[in-house]
Amino acid sequence: MATGDKLKAALHEIVDRNYTFMHICGTHEAAIARSGLRSVLPEGLHIVMGPGCPVCITPQGEIDAALEFVEKGCIVATYGDLLRVPGTKGTLESCGGDVRVVQGIHKAVEIAEKTDKEVVFISVGFETTVPTVAATILSHPPENFSILSCHRLVPPAMQWLLEQGEASLDGFLLPGHVCVVAGYEEYEQFPVPQVVGGFEPEDILLGLLMLVKQVKEGRHEVENAYPRAVCREGNPKAKALISEVFDTVDVEWRGFPVIPKSGLCLKDKFSQYDARKKFDIEIKHVEKVSGCICDRVLRGIAQPTDCKLFGKVCTPRTPVGPCMVSHEGACKIWNLYHVRHL
Repeated sequence: MATGDKLKAALHEIVDRNYTFMHICGTHEAAIARSGLRSVLPEGLHIVMGPGCPVCITPQGEIDAALEFVEKGCIVATYGDLLRVPGTKGTLESCGGDVRVVQGIHKAVEIAEKTDKEVVFISVGFETTVPTVAATILSHPPENFSILSCHRLVPPAMQWLLEQGEASLDGFLLPGHVCVVAGYEEYEQFPVPQVVGGFEPEDILLGLLMLVKQVKEGRHEVENAYPRAVCREGNPKAKALISEVFDTVDVEWRGFPVIPKSGLCLKDKFSQYDARKKFDIEIKHVEKVSGCICDRVLRGIAQPTDCKLFGKVCTPRTPVGPCMVSHEGACKIWNLYHVRHL
């Protein structure tokens, strides 16, 4: 790979107008902000954030469902990032119930094996985290274990963004981690420049250079700037596990409407592990009432600093919206790094 200086020089030479590209990965945003990448880009080259944080796009109704499991006396296990995401009646951190932070579903199963109480794992994530969940379900965990599936798929959200055209995008930097599992075949349906990107500054600069070249040459295809980890077909074994355990379902994203076939639910033959069915919990739509603009940030039409609450009422310790909670959330990332004017 060319050095960062050479890639930067090539971008400054080739960028001749305004270009706007969207990434769909919180890790990309963290890498861009931490390295100060925006400060070295040509003036007309813009990177906007999309719905790339799985915690951020988990709608409030699913947080409320997690709180209902607590009210029913369940042990609730999930990732630490989810604890402070506000629900209608507070957060998992403040609810006073038995809520435990785990590093993965296997740790939640270990809890269930050591107790008679019901254990519910709040299972969030894009395609990256789904294979381990599927493998765990196939291993026949204890009867007192179940999951609330909050998983989302990236391509349907991309299709929605393209159909809306809100952000006037020239192309997409595709999520490297997701593509390690899912590959990039499915993205070839979209008539827009796309590049699979890695997470080092040089990876991102290379991806941007490839995107600009596609636009200038009138091409729209999927190119791979992360070949050391990603191939076109992805991981066939991981994809087979997902297909064996999950069905696609229409589901709401925070900041988006219901997007067709963008979520995953357990197949009927695994319904004993479906916490929604087990405890007869309904996921309800919750209207936004705060001044938070996370929905606009997730759609690439606003920056965190456009929000009047940013860094004032809304901070990582007292978040109003989910983008200020997760380590992959744009607002938390900008709160950490924007002091450098990135």
